[in-house]
Order: sequence, then structure tokens, then C-alpha cells
Amino acid sequence: MTLGEGMTPLLPVRRTRARIGAGDLLVKDEGLNPTGSFKARGLSCAISMCVELGVKVLAIPSAGNAASALSAYAAAAGLEAHIFMPRDVPQANFIECKAYGAQVTLVDGLISDCGRIVAERSRAEGWFDFSTLKEPYRIEGKKTMGYEVAEQLNWELPDAIFYPAGGGVGMIGMWKAFEEMEALGWIGTKRPKMIAVQAEGCQPVVRAYQEGAEASRFWEGASTVAAGLRVPKPLGDRLTLRAIRESGGCAIAVSDDELMGAGIRLASDEGIFAAPEGAACVAAAERLVREGFLKASDKIVLYNTGSGLKYLEAYSIWFPRPS
Repeated sequence: MTLGEGMTPLLPVRRTRARIGAGDLLVKDEGLNPTGSFKARGLSCAISMCVELGVKVLAIPSAGNAASALSAYAAAAGLEAHIFMPRDVPQANFIECKAYGAQVTLVDGLISDCGRIVAERSRAEGWFDFSTLKEPYRIEGKKTMGYEVAEQLNWELPDAIFYPAGGGVGMIGMWKAFEEMEALGWIGTKRPKMIAVQAEGCQPVVRAYQEGAEASRFWEGASTVAAGLRVPKPLGDRLTLRAIRESGGCAIAVSDDELMGAGIRLASDEGIFAAPEGAACVAAAERLVREGFLKASDKIVLYNTGSGLKYLEAYSIWFPRPS
């Protein structure tokens, strides 16, 4: 089941590179996928398997973009979709899901609260639970980000990859892809430093990394304008932390002001209107290059996981409409 997802461009960002003093800086722009985010990759694969295996009714807890993608691919496949999202989810996600014909429930709480409801209702009503890492196929779709970046760089992986880690499955998928490509003989043993980026208002993976822990603890009072980073306890935290440590990478948190400012600079300098989550990677790269964690000669890839057009409420704070 496809809506044209994948093979997104890997764009050189020359002004941003010069401004922060990086060597070779590129943005993998996932905002050009169907429904405007990288979530299309995983849901395309998973919904295809639902069709093959005869699954008819689906349910997902989401911070927004996974719900939009599931709703779209379920509509294309003629399947029934039940969506549970926080009440303050970006308006674009709510409207998309409704337009695609999904049954949407807005929850007073976080994605963790939505996940608890989906687990309970799925057992009671026979829905298939599409929660992160509760089924095996979304990660198979997301790992294509790793295959693509290798192909686009002529099978030579970059020195560092910045990835906004809410649930962290995109990073887990890429790490899996790199292992598979080495086993196939397509790449060597070189791995990029995997750098997980979170928001200061919700940074469970960063805290676990700094503490040397194998898993994260629930982040109380999670709050950030980057809806996709407001995940207080990622289910895939152990695998994310393993990829970070095995690669010699790190986990870093940036403030909402830093990430939104970086998003505005990326748009005005490069013509790329990034989601706040992707903008967080720009802010993190600015800091780690400045602090010397990365060398001036390094080839760096930043993942923008979604389109800024889906976050107009967040950007409108910086650009209020004249009365």
C-alpha cells in the first residue's frame, strides 16, 4: 500500500553550514512524504501487512503525525481506524484524521495516556494495537531512512546523524538498516555518531544517557511546542540508548526558544520550513559544532521529520498576524 512515500531529498544547506562552522551539512527532508512526515514510511509498510494478513480494525495512540499517516493509509486500504491523541494536538493532525474518515478521540493528557486507553480498548473491542513497537512492521518501513541516506551518499555513511527522538523508532530503524547493509556487503563497518535530540521540557532519553542508565524514567510534566518530542517514556528507549552509545554519539536537549529560532533561521537561510522536531536538530548541531563534539571536517546529516506547515500554531507565536 503506497501513497508515494520515501526517497526524500538530501539537501545541502550551505548558509547554515557556514554560519555554524560545519564541514558538510545536509538535511534529509522527510516533510515531503505523504501526510507531511516520516511516519508515512512506517505506516505504509504496516498497513500493507494488515491487508495481507486480514487485519480490518486498527487503533493508535499518537502525538499527531503517526495518526495522520495511519488514517491516510487505512483510508487507501479501506480499513477502519481509531485514533487517540492529546487534546492539544496540532490542528492539522486532527483535521487530517477526520478528513480521512478515522474515528478520533481527543484525550486530556499525553501520548502515554492515549497509549493506556488504546491498550485497554483494543483488548476489549478486538482492535489491532498500532502503538510504537507493539507490532513488527512500522520499524521496517522507517529503516528505509537508513538505506536511503546510504544510497544518496554513494554507500558511504556520514560522520554524524542528528535525529529528533520522541519515540526514537526512526533511529532504531536506521541502526538496524546499517547492520543489514553491512551483512549484505553494501557498506563497511563505519557508523555515524547517532545523536538523539530532545526538548528540554521532555528529555527522558537525555537524562538516561547522562546517568549511564540502560533505560529511561518517566518524565514528569512533559511540555514542549514540538508535539512529536512530548513522549515522557519512549517504549524503545533501551534500543535508542544502545545505538547512541555503540556509535559514540550522544543525547542532547534544546529549549523551545532554541529550536523555534533554529527553525526560522533554516527557513530564511535555506527555504526549508521544518517541523519543530527537525528544527531541534539544527539547534543541537549548532551547539555540538560550537562545543567541538564534532569536527569541522565532519559530514553531518540532520533529519527534518516533518513539514512546518503542520505546526502553524507553534510558529504563529513568533509571527502573529497583523490586526
